[in-house]
Amino acid sequence: MMRYLKSLGKKGARRLGIDVRGIQHTEEGVLRMLLARLQPAVVLDVGANIGQYAHKLRVAGYRGRIISFEALESAHRTLVQAASSDPAWEIAPRAAIGSHEGTVEINVTANTASSSVLPSTALLSQAAPQAEYVGKQSCRSMRLDAYAGIPVGGRVFLKIDVQGFEMEVLRGASELLPRLCAIQLELSLVPLYQGAPVMTEVIRYLDERGFDLFQLLPGFRDERDGRLLQAEGYFVPRSTSTA
Repeated sequence: MMRYLKSLGKKGARRLGIDVRGIQHTEEGVLRMLLARLQPAVVLDVGANIGQYAHKLRVAGYRGRIISFEALESAHRTLVQAASSDPAWEIAPRAAIGSHEGTVEINVTANTASSSVLPSTALLSQAAPQAEYVGKQSCRSMRLDAYAGIPVGGRVFLKIDVQGFEMEVLRGASELLPRLCAIQLELSLVPLYQGAPVMTEVIRYLDERGFDLFQLLPGFRDERDGRLLQAEGYFVPRSTSTA
């Protein structure tokens, strides 16, 4: 499996004309390289929480437009405040991004960052006690394809951090996929949320739609023994020019 994933990653790097040996293997390093090489017109920050990712983008040198999406009420309020001094950072109306329009119920965790539309598995509760559910919130469900605020022209960089709901976000962005210059999302090695896809399913789904895996970075680990449970995956279109 690891040999296969490394092969996919090298193939994705070749699409961008990049020597993978020169990449700093940290989120900031990969972001700096991709943003500089791809020059997206906008970054869609799906599952923004309180703005951590937007801050990483600015630290990585990105000065372009960011649109952040967040479902939790308290996190959304904090997000709006955080973006108030950045004119290129837009906060979309509070909503859960998925594959349909309507209403969903969010399972809220103590740390808020692990909150999800999906119920958690026993493994997640054991590996991260702070991911215990402490309540529920209802909110609007929205497809990215239906959001009118995304600029019509230019390349789009899509980041997804939605705790097991990644495939639903992608299904709701089918019309947007041809404009994506990169996708960054969490990949679970084992099920952490009930009904959520594991890493191989997401890779296969994106491969079938013309995206190569470019990079993998270690992510969430089991606090008890250090076992890797999630990785951060970066994907680029197979049609990306190397010019």
